[in-house]
Amino acid sequence: MKKWEGYQKGVNLGGWLSQCDDTEETYSSFIVEKDIETIAGWGMDHVRLPFDYELIEDKEGNPVESGYGHIQDAIDWCGKYGLNLILDLHKTMGYSFDDAHGEAGFFESEKLQQRFFALWERVAERFGKYEERVAFELLNEVTDKSYCDLWNEISYECIRRIRKISPTIRILVGGYWNNSVDSVKDLAMPYDENIIYNFHCYEPLIFTHQGAPWIPTMDTSFRIRIDAPYGEMEEAGVKNLQQVTTGFKGFAPEDTLSAEYFEKIFAEAVSVAQERNVALYCGEYGVIDRVDPVDVVKWFSMINQVFRKYSIGRSAWNYKRMDFGISDVRMDAVREELIRYL
Repeated sequence: MKKWEGYQKGVNLGGWLSQCDDTEETYSSFIVEKDIETIAGWGMDHVRLPFDYELIEDKEGNPVESGYGHIQDAIDWCGKYGLNLILDLHKTMGYSFDDAHGEAGFFESEKLQQRFFALWERVAERFGKYEERVAFELLNEVTDKSYCDLWNEISYECIRRIRKISPTIRILVGGYWNNSVDSVKDLAMPYDENIIYNFHCYEPLIFTHQGAPWIPTMDTSFRIRIDAPYGEMEEAGVKNLQQVTTGFKGFAPEDTLSAEYFEKIFAEAVSVAQERNVALYCGEYGVIDRVDPVDVVKWFSMINQVFRKYSIGRSAWNYKRMDFGISDVRMDAVREELIRYL
């Protein structure tokens, strides 16, 4: 399996140019140059930068220069401090991983798909010249499995158009169920040698998202320790979760979480990546701020044993706030140990 050099240890900049109030004040202040310097000081080699379509285009699809300027700032700061960067389109007109954003129709509308292609063509024209230290992630977290075949077609066409402008820039593609590791097998064959297979991992979801208020069926007061047996976690998941999760199939109810869990749930994706000679990358992984920081460190230690074993690149969610902030005050006592496992 390929190793994606320069993208082995990263952190997300969520909440800056995406999942925010879309104001110039936030764009200009949530992340500043000092933050990039801090991330480089942690020993990271890259950042993943989520951005929404509203940042760089108006309702009619015309370019918004100020938005491109903020992306350029990120590229320049990363260049100054020796970091690579992934440009992740977190929301496109007509589609978002979060229904609350009110986007709909992308997978049913050729017009919206053409707009998506045009957006990436403009991004490639602006930033393709940085291909040695910038990569493109086509779309964050496709949800429904029913979109699988259509998404494979859309992503292929988007790559084809980008390749006319940026022939060799690295392009990341993820699958359904919010980039589940279980969807990697159903991704289209790599378009060329510069495609990266992308997945996200917040498993076990009942642990990493315990008490999450954005999960409709979640008891926000629910808490569980990392050493709870699988049987207890599975029972809690049935009560609090409705969406598809990897779960605990094949694990004894009395066993507890360890690196072996991640070894097993990644095995199929690793095999697929090896067979197709493509690099594997985990674009998001992390633990909600309702969890004891000591347990957070234990979880990161377990999952990163497997990342390192297979040279899977990764980017932790999230640098700052967004319910997962690594730089937040609550993590001060454990951060020095935590960043060893990023």
